[in-house]
Amino acid sequence: MSIVLGRGQCGAHITLLFTIDDSSEDLVCQGSRGAGICLKDGVEAIAKGDNGSGEIIVRFKDGEYDSRMYQDVLSELVEEIPEIGNFDWELDIIMSLPTSQGFGMSASGAVASSMAIQRAIGIPHEECVRRSFLVAHIVERKRSSGLGDTTALSSGGVERRIAAGSPFSGSLLDNGPGVSQGWSVEIPILISWKEKTGRHTSSYIDNEDWRRKICLAGEHAMERIGKGEWKEHRWSELIEESLRFSSDSGLEEDASRSEIIESVKKAIDSSEFSESLSAMLCMLGESVVIVPKDPHGQEDWIYKISEELEGYGLSSFSSRVGALR
Repeated sequence: MSIVLGRGQCGAHITLLFTIDDSSEDLVCQGSRGAGICLKDGVEAIAKGDNGSGEIIVRFKDGEYDSRMYQDVLSELVEEIPEIGNFDWELDIIMSLPTSQGFGMSASGAVASSMAIQRAIGIPHEECVRRSFLVAHIVERKRSSGLGDTTALSSGGVERRIAAGSPFSGSLLDNGPGVSQGWSVEIPILISWKEKTGRHTSSYIDNEDWRRKICLAGEHAMERIGKGEWKEHRWSELIEESLRFSSDSGLEEDASRSEIIESVKKAIDSSEFSESLSAMLCMLGESVVIVPKDPHGQEDWIYKISEELEGYGLSSFSSRVGALR
């Protein structure tokens, strides 16, 4: 066998409101319902395989991150495709955004790396994509690092998840229990966060008090937003429901979220764009996503708001709503 190469890319995902649906013992059926935004930018993975016995080396282009998730991805892939275990792998990971800040970067990295490895050995496109979402979903649930990010990413765009679980499953990789619907307009997005590691998702979804408050707020939100046609005319409703969920769940008052929300609001209020922008919490990080109230709004505000945020000691990154898959 000769050296094989493959590349995978997957955008990030921002959850704006959600439920917790993990009562099933089957990881494929666990997940969440909710709504959020898939981004154009996320994680790129480049895989190189050479004759070996299934070892893996993971390198990150910028910064130091936990590589154990990528080892778990490889283990799941070997279970599915034993041939992959006949190679030793090198993975180069390029991240656009930080981890543990509510950007779905573990799901994005799992999908991208799974795609890269499968493409390296020549797995057909659609089979590769579907298996990547299944593998990422299973890894996320085993690690308790996410609930619905992979299902959301399987549709792309501005998404709502109306059924929990993996979007693909079974030997034929046909439709799984998870159902996500999306629409896409290239809405400009500005994300802002504190330069420190946020709390791990499991500290919320594995905590009974937080589970109760999140589920109650999420169920009420989905009763309203889960009905009817899901198109761009629902954009203002999504913003409204996101703000209500942040308040009703108590998450906007937790840790230092109230501080970052206050700083972002001040940055927006001090600009000439205060009437045209909304700021929403990214679940479950200490971060905020700023969007235009008009989904067809321009992006002339991004540079000015970024400057204002820097004055408050906040980092920022501009992106766009991702395309549908």
